Amino acid sequence: MIKPGEKIDTSFTLDILTDGEEKSMPFSELLDRPVIVSMYMKNNTSGCDRQNKSLADKAGDIAAKGYKLIAISKDSCNSHKKYAGKLGIGYILASDPEHRFAKATDSLVEKKMYGKTFHGPSRSAYFIDTDGTVRAVIEKVDTANHAGELLEKIEELGS
Repeated sequence: MIKPGEKIDTSFTLDILTDGEEKSMPFSELLDRPVIVSMYMKNNTSGCDRQNKSLADKAGDIAAKGYKLIAISKDSCNSHKKYAGKLGIGYILASDPEHRFAKATDSLVEKKMYGKTFHGPSRSAYFIDTDGTVRAVIEKVDTANHAGELLEKIEELGS
């Protein structure tokens, strides 16, 4: 997993949903201010719902601290539209079925489900500066208090 102080390759493209509009754009263009990227597995699953509900409830507080919030999963933008409406999400949801962000942050991990082993992104969060430098990483997020731990980390970083 990438460490604070290291830079990620920001040249990959993501499909995003922002303000109800679908766009495809290079990750580098999302870095117009510091960004927090929250990785989750799948829309409409209990842990992911808790994680995103926590973010939705405090997204304004995170934005007030100067951060853009992006949540990434493998779900399509069409799925994200329904999901955003269900949970009242006002931040960016990104579709990354090819795990481009996870590859850029070296955060693909081995997982097991129903007796099958596969690789997928870790449930983690990344604080990234406008030049692609990682300022902090939360390697295992607390789904119920995810926004709280992000705000705490922002305070630690002095932002």
